[in-house]
Amino acid sequence: MHIRLAAVLPTCAALLLGGTQAVGDTPITYTDQGRALFSFAVPDFWAVRTGGPREIEDTELGDPRAVARVIGVRPVTDDGAWMGFVSPAGVASIDGGLRYLQDIDKFLVKDPDVSETVTTQIGGLPARVIRGTGTREGRGVNFTATVVDLPRDRVAVIIAVLRDGADPAYVDDLNAVFASFRSAQ
Repeated sequence: MHIRLAAVLPTCAALLLGGTQAVGDTPITYTDQGRALFSFAVPDFWAVRTGGPREIEDTELGDPRAVARVIGVRPVTDDGAWMGFVSPAGVASIDGGLRYLQDIDKFLVKDPDVSETVTTQIGGLPARVIRGTGTREGRGVNFTATVVDLPRDRVAVIIAVLRDGADPAYVDDLNAVFASFRSAQ
């Protein structure tokens, strides 16, 4: 079965506008230098993995890039879906977040084909959402890349990836995570 992540965000937007919040899930707070920036809820039976600031290098260009703390979440039972959260230092606007995405897109999805870009709100904050398809580790994927404008000159960048053939129930889980997103400031 081929699921399009493009169907995820309209449902997410309906959830956000309706004020529904994830219930019974585990709250996670993203911090930078002791300051809470945003929070979201991880669905039951999803794993959380965190990484601190580091540099990654483009193997083709030999071009190192600084990457802030990344929080990744995925289902415990397989790798059909994945979400990553980051708030890159020095990125203070949605436009800056979009430039950041262009800089790191080669590390996330190969051969991205953008199907739609939408301006919306997530957690009551201005956001820009980019949807498309591509490949990751040789398999087809749908992706949603989101930049949320946080208070105090910061952004949250959220990447959701759903592999072709993934369990359709993951769409509801991804929607619930987006619906639970809140600024901590």
